Amino acid sequence: MKANDNSQKENLHPRNLHRSRYDFELLISNCPELNAFVSINKYGIETIEFSNPLAVKALNKALLQTYYDIQNWDIPKNYLCPPIPGRADYIHYIADLLAETNNGIIPKGNSVLGLDIGTGANLIYPILGNAVYNWSFVGTDIDKKAIENCSKIIENNPKLNDSISLQQQTESRFIFKNIIIPEDKFTFTMCNPPFHASAQEANKSASRKVSNLNPKEKRSTNPVLNFGGQNAELWCNGGEIAFITQMIYESAKYASQCLWFTTLVSKKENLSSIYKILKKANAVSVKTIDMAQGQKNSRIVAWSFLNEAEQKVWKL
Repeated sequence: MKANDNSQKENLHPRNLHRSRYDFELLISNCPELNAFVSINKYGIETIEFSNPLAVKALNKALLQTYYDIQNWDIPKNYLCPPIPGRADYIHYIADLLAETNNGIIPKGNSVLGLDIGTGANLIYPILGNAVYNWSFVGTDIDKKAIENCSKIIENNPKLNDSISLQQQTESRFIFKNIIIPEDKFTFTMCNPPFHASAQEANKSASRKVSNLNPKEKRSTNPVLNFGGQNAELWCNGGEIAFITQMIYESAKYASQCLWFTTLVSKKENLSSIYKILKKANAVSVKTIDMAQGQKNSRIVAWSFLNEAEQKVWKL
């Protein structure tokens, strides 16, 4: 992944602010600490070492401050530090999905309420959704430390106080239970599920990824992940398909309380199983939205238990 590689940027959503090369002069002017990580590559272009987690975090801080007016963003060591451009794409594609039943108009404002499952310590999706479309969010996670860090981010950015709330999921085997209460109405849910089935699988993937980013580094059995990640962020028993299966069956219990349930699906081979499970759960509408995140292809699967007429009268 090179900052000078425009092919990856052209794959981003047309409304994504990060389709062109990073303007390091502008970013450093807003976040001077980024300067220590910027160098000139062999093509004579400014970039950072994407295999360095500190460099990736400094870039994120600069992007959030420059383009989304987020101050003093930080995450604890070894927590997931997500690439901002790819995360922004998920938000933009949800906006397009909502526009489909809103006369082609993207709904904006705090009446649009999103539920971010597994928000992590970074709070990225609620930050981006609120900054770009002024949506409101509930961010949930099973990790108390992650929720506490999200609270600090909100405290450092008072404008988020009225738009983003947080809730810890105290029972790790559930996704929506304890979170969605009878009076709740969510416009959409979103999730970037843990896609590895074990810690060993996650480590192998991380080692391969770091090696691809920096071929000079030897494969490690305990690699330093450039984007970090705690266990619950990276893997769960059964991997991605088990997590999404649980999410689908649980979502059916809240069928009338959410317009669209959505999730990222990293592994294309899981799609056929997911479609079968959605059919068993009696989902009325199912959509798959292809995404390209850097050099990796991903997709969003969205489902609704509401028919077309019910979707159109949903208040956006």
